[in-house]
Amino acid sequence: MSMSTTNLCIPRCRYTDEKSDDEYAFVKALRMSGGVGANSYSANSLLQRRVLSMAKPVLVRNTEEMMMNLNFPNYIKVAELGCSSGQNTFLAISEIINTINVLCQNSNQNPPEIDCCLNDLPENDFNTTFKFVPFFNKEIMMTNQASCFVYGAPGSFYSRLFSRNSLHFIHSSYALHWLSKVPENLENNKENVYISNSSPQSAYKAYLNQFQRDFSMFLTLRSEEIVSNGRMVLTFIGRNTLNSDQFYRDCCHI
Repeated sequence: MSMSTTNLCIPRCRYTDEKSDDEYAFVKALRMSGGVGANSYSANSLLQRRVLSMAKPVLVRNTEEMMMNLNFPNYIKVAELGCSSGQNTFLAISEIINTINVLCQNSNQNPPEIDCCLNDLPENDFNTTFKFVPFFNKEIMMTNQASCFVYGAPGSFYSRLFSRNSLHFIHSSYALHWLSKVPENLENNKENVYISNSSPQSAYKAYLNQFQRDFSMFLTLRSEEIVSNGRMVLTFIGRNTLNSDQFYRDCCHI
Protein backbone atom coordinates (compact mmCIF):
# COMPACT_ATOMS: atom_id res chain seq x y z
CA MET A 1 0.00 0.00 0.00
CA SER A 2 1.34 3.44 -0.89
CA MET A 3 0.12 6.81 0.24
CA SER A 4 0.93 10.38 -0.74
CA THR A 5 0.64 13.02 1.99
CA THR A 6 2.11 16.45 2.53
CA ASN A 7 2.50 18.58 5.62
CA LEU A 8 0.72 18.46 8.97
CA CYS A 9 -3.04 18.72 9.39
CA ILE A 10 -4.78 20.70 12.13
CA PRO A 11 -8.36 19.80 11.17
CA ARG A 12 -11.89 20.64 12.24
CA CYS A 13 -14.47 18.41 13.89
CA ARG A 14 -16.81 16.16 11.94
CA TYR A 15 -18.29 13.25 13.87
CA THR A 16 -17.82 10.82 16.76
CA ASP A 17 -17.78 7.06 17.34
CA GLU A 18 -19.63 6.85 20.68
CA LYS A 19 -22.52 9.30 20.58
CA SER A 20 -25.10 10.61 23.01
CA ASP A 21 -28.47 11.81 21.72
CA ASP A 22 -27.11 15.34 21.51
CA GLU A 23 -24.07 14.12 19.60
CA TYR A 24 -26.27 12.26 17.11
CA ALA A 25 -28.13 15.51 16.47
CA PHE A 26 -24.76 17.22 16.05
CA VAL A 27 -23.71 14.62 13.49
CA LYS A 28 -26.94 15.07 11.52
CA ALA A 29 -26.15 18.77 11.19
CA LEU A 30 -22.61 18.15 9.98
CA ARG A 31 -23.02 17.40 6.32
CA MET A 32 -22.55 19.36 3.15
CA SER A 33 -25.54 21.35 1.91
CA GLY A 34 -27.49 19.06 -0.41
CA GLY A 35 -29.27 19.60 -3.71
CA VAL A 36 -28.03 21.59 -6.70
CA GLY A 37 -29.29 25.06 -5.77
CA ALA A 38 -27.29 28.25 -5.39
CA ASN A 39 -26.35 27.45 -1.79
CA SER A 40 -25.60 23.76 -2.32
CA TYR A 41 -22.22 22.10 -1.98
CA SER A 42 -22.53 20.99 -5.60
CA ALA A 43 -22.68 24.63 -6.75
CA ASN A 44 -19.95 25.83 -4.39
CA SER A 45 -17.18 23.27 -4.69
CA LEU A 46 -14.88 24.78 -7.32
CA LEU A 47 -11.94 24.75 -4.88
CA GLN A 48 -12.42 21.03 -4.26
CA ARG A 49 -12.55 20.45 -8.03
CA ARG A 50 -9.24 22.30 -8.43
CA VAL A 51 -7.66 20.17 -5.72
CA LEU A 52 -8.78 17.03 -7.56
CA SER A 53 -7.12 18.41 -10.69
CA MET A 54 -3.90 19.09 -8.77
CA ALA A 55 -3.84 15.53 -7.46
CA LYS A 56 -4.48 13.93 -10.87
CA PRO A 57 -0.83 12.93 -11.57
CA VAL A 58 -0.62 11.17 -8.20
CA LEU A 59 -3.94 9.44 -8.81
CA VAL A 60 -2.93 8.23 -12.28
CA ARG A 61 0.48 6.98 -11.14
CA ASN A 62 -0.93 5.02 -8.21
CA THR A 63 -3.72 3.53 -10.33
CA GLU A 64 -1.18 2.27 -12.86
CA GLU A 65 1.05 0.86 -10.13
CA MET A 66 -1.90 -0.88 -8.52
CA MET A 67 -2.93 -2.58 -11.76
CA MET A 68 0.58 -3.73 -12.61
CA ASN A 69 1.43 -4.91 -9.09
CA LEU A 70 -1.81 -6.90 -8.98
CA ASN A 71 -1.03 -8.40 -12.41
CA PHE A 72 -4.07 -6.90 -14.14
CA PRO A 73 -6.89 -8.50 -12.11
CA ASN A 74 -10.28 -9.07 -13.73
CA TYR A 75 -12.09 -7.34 -10.84
CA ILE A 76 -11.34 -4.06 -9.02
CA LYS A 77 -13.15 -2.52 -6.05
CA VAL A 78 -12.69 1.22 -5.52
CA ALA A 79 -13.86 3.26 -2.51
CA GLU A 80 -14.42 7.02 -2.58
CA LEU A 81 -14.43 8.15 1.08
CA GLY A 82 -16.16 11.43 1.92
CA CYS A 83 -17.84 11.61 -1.48
CA SER A 84 -20.30 14.41 -0.54
CA SER A 85 -22.81 15.21 -3.32
CA GLY A 86 -22.75 16.54 -6.85
CA GLN A 87 -20.62 16.03 -9.93
CA ASN A 88 -17.28 16.27 -8.11
CA THR A 89 -18.04 12.87 -6.62
CA PHE A 90 -17.33 11.16 -9.92
CA LEU A 91 -14.22 13.05 -11.06
CA ALA A 92 -11.65 10.86 -9.33
CA ILE A 93 -13.54 7.66 -10.10
CA SER A 94 -13.73 8.62 -13.78
CA GLU A 95 -9.98 9.26 -13.82
CA ILE A 96 -9.27 5.90 -12.17
CA ILE A 97 -11.45 4.07 -14.71
CA ASN A 98 -9.95 5.95 -17.67
CA THR A 99 -6.44 5.19 -16.45
CA ILE A 100 -7.25 1.49 -16.06
CA ASN A 101 -8.78 1.34 -19.52
CA VAL A 102 -5.84 3.06 -21.25
CA LEU A 103 -3.33 0.90 -19.40
CA CYS A 104 -5.18 -2.29 -20.34
CA GLN A 105 -5.37 -1.26 -23.99
CA ASN A 106 -1.68 -0.40 -24.12
CA SER A 107 -0.78 -3.68 -22.40
CA ASN A 108 -3.14 -5.88 -24.47
CA GLN A 109 -5.05 -6.84 -21.33
CA ASN A 110 -8.79 -7.26 -20.87
CA PRO A 111 -10.27 -4.46 -18.74
CA PRO A 112 -11.63 -5.50 -15.33
CA GLU A 113 -15.10 -5.12 -13.93
CA ILE A 114 -15.06 -2.27 -11.41
CA ASP A 115 -17.17 -1.75 -8.30
CA CYS A 116 -17.23 1.89 -7.14
CA CYS A 117 -18.37 2.45 -3.55
CA LEU A 118 -19.35 6.00 -2.58
CA ASN A 119 -19.00 6.68 1.14
CA ASP A 120 -20.11 9.57 3.32
CA LEU A 121 -22.15 10.15 6.47
CA PRO A 122 -25.70 8.71 6.41
CA GLU A 123 -27.16 12.23 6.31
CA ASN A 124 -25.26 13.04 3.11
CA ASP A 125 -27.43 13.88 0.10
CA PHE A 126 -26.95 10.57 -1.69
CA ASN A 127 -30.16 11.18 -3.69
CA THR A 128 -28.56 14.06 -5.58
CA THR A 129 -25.36 12.08 -6.05
CA PHE A 130 -27.09 9.06 -7.53
CA LYS A 131 -29.03 11.24 -9.96
CA PHE A 132 -25.68 11.77 -11.70
CA VAL A 133 -25.03 8.02 -12.02
CA PRO A 134 -26.83 7.59 -15.40
CA PHE A 135 -24.72 10.39 -16.91
CA PHE A 136 -21.60 8.89 -15.36
CA ASN A 137 -22.43 5.44 -16.75
CA LYS A 138 -23.15 6.87 -20.20
CA GLU A 139 -19.77 8.61 -20.26
CA ILE A 140 -18.00 5.44 -19.13
CA MET A 141 -19.73 3.36 -21.80
CA MET A 142 -18.77 5.85 -24.52
CA THR A 143 -15.11 6.18 -23.59
CA ASN A 144 -14.15 2.94 -21.83
CA GLN A 145 -14.38 -0.80 -22.21
CA ALA A 146 -14.39 -1.49 -18.48
CA SER A 147 -17.75 -2.21 -16.82
CA CYS A 148 -18.51 -0.09 -13.75
CA PHE A 149 -21.08 -0.59 -10.98
CA VAL A 150 -21.83 2.18 -8.44
CA TYR A 151 -22.90 1.57 -4.84
CA GLY A 152 -23.52 3.69 -1.75
CA ALA A 153 -21.70 2.98 1.52
CA PRO A 154 -23.07 5.31 4.23
CA GLY A 155 -21.11 5.52 7.48
CA SER A 156 -18.18 7.16 9.24
CA PHE A 157 -14.75 6.48 7.78
CA TYR A 158 -13.57 6.38 11.38
CA SER A 159 -15.22 2.95 11.57
CA ARG A 160 -14.99 -0.23 9.50
CA LEU A 161 -16.86 0.17 6.23
CA PHE A 162 -15.87 -2.84 4.12
CA SER A 163 -14.99 -6.49 4.58
CA ARG A 164 -11.39 -7.56 5.05
CA ASN A 165 -9.09 -7.54 2.03
CA SER A 166 -11.85 -6.37 -0.29
CA LEU A 167 -10.63 -2.98 -1.57
CA HIS A 168 -8.04 -2.48 -4.28
CA PHE A 169 -8.03 1.32 -4.37
CA ILE A 170 -9.06 3.97 -1.83
CA HIS A 171 -9.45 7.64 -2.68
CA SER A 172 -10.42 10.54 -0.45
CA SER A 173 -10.26 14.25 -1.23
CA TYR A 174 -10.96 17.18 1.11
CA ALA A 175 -12.49 15.00 3.83
CA LEU A 176 -9.84 13.77 6.27
CA HIS A 177 -9.31 17.19 7.84
CA TRP A 178 -12.67 16.60 9.58
CA LEU A 179 -12.13 15.12 13.03
CA SER A 180 -14.09 12.32 14.68
CA LYS A 181 -15.07 14.51 17.63
CA VAL A 182 -14.45 17.84 19.34
CA PRO A 183 -10.97 17.75 20.91
CA GLU A 184 -10.69 17.74 24.68
CA ASN A 185 -9.19 20.54 26.79
CA LEU A 186 -10.57 23.47 24.81
CA GLU A 187 -11.86 25.27 27.90
CA ASN A 188 -9.38 28.13 27.46
CA ASN A 189 -10.21 28.61 23.77
CA LYS A 190 -13.12 30.89 24.62
CA GLU A 191 -15.15 32.67 21.92
CA ASN A 192 -13.37 30.69 19.20
CA VAL A 193 -14.95 27.95 17.11
CA TYR A 194 -11.52 26.81 15.92
CA ILE A 195 -8.00 28.31 16.18
CA SER A 196 -7.41 32.06 16.04
CA ASN A 197 -4.78 34.55 17.13
CA SER A 198 -6.35 34.53 20.60
CA SER A 199 -6.19 30.74 20.95
CA PRO A 200 -3.78 29.39 23.57
CA GLN A 201 -1.06 26.87 22.73
CA SER A 202 -3.14 24.20 24.47
CA ALA A 203 -5.90 24.56 21.85
CA TYR A 204 -3.42 24.04 19.03
CA LYS A 205 -2.06 20.93 20.75
CA ALA A 206 -5.58 19.62 21.40
CA TYR A 207 -6.51 19.76 17.70
CA LEU A 208 -3.19 18.24 16.70
CA ASN A 209 -3.48 15.37 19.21
CA GLN A 210 -7.04 14.61 18.10
CA PHE A 211 -5.99 14.50 14.46
CA GLN A 212 -3.09 12.18 15.23
CA ARG A 213 -5.44 9.76 17.00
CA ASP A 214 -8.05 9.96 14.25
CA PHE A 215 -5.63 9.56 11.37
CA SER A 216 -3.92 6.60 13.04
CA MET A 217 -7.33 4.98 13.52
CA PHE A 218 -8.26 5.70 9.89
CA LEU A 219 -5.09 4.02 8.61
CA THR A 220 -5.57 1.02 10.89
CA LEU A 221 -9.13 0.50 9.67
CA ARG A 222 -8.21 0.87 6.02
CA SER A 223 -5.27 -1.53 6.41
CA GLU A 224 -7.80 -4.23 7.28
CA GLU A 225 -9.95 -3.49 4.25
CA ILE A 226 -7.37 -3.04 1.49
CA VAL A 227 -5.65 -5.91 -0.31
CA SER A 228 -1.91 -6.40 -0.42
CA ASN A 229 -0.42 -4.17 -3.15
CA GLY A 230 -3.54 -2.02 -3.13
CA ARG A 231 -3.24 1.76 -3.31
CA MET A 232 -4.58 4.73 -1.37
CA VAL A 233 -4.53 8.40 -2.42
CA LEU A 234 -5.57 10.90 0.26
CA THR A 235 -5.78 14.66 -0.24
CA PHE A 236 -6.56 16.98 2.66
CA ILE A 237 -5.77 20.37 4.16
CA GLY A 238 -2.61 20.80 6.23
CA ARG A 239 -0.21 23.43 7.50
CA ASN A 240 3.43 23.96 6.68
CA THR A 241 4.45 25.32 10.06
CA LEU A 242 4.62 24.31 13.71
CA ASN A 243 5.18 27.93 14.75
CA SER A 244 2.39 28.85 17.15
CA ASP A 245 2.69 32.50 16.07
CA GLN A 246 1.66 31.58 12.53
CA PHE A 247 -0.75 28.65 12.77
CA TYR A 248 -3.81 30.90 12.70
CA ARG A 249 -2.69 32.81 9.61
CA ASP A 250 -2.88 31.93 5.93
CA CYS A 251 -0.72 28.83 6.08
CA CYS A 252 -2.97 26.08 4.72
CA HIS A 253 -1.52 23.61 2.23
CA ILE A 254 -2.72 20.56 0.33
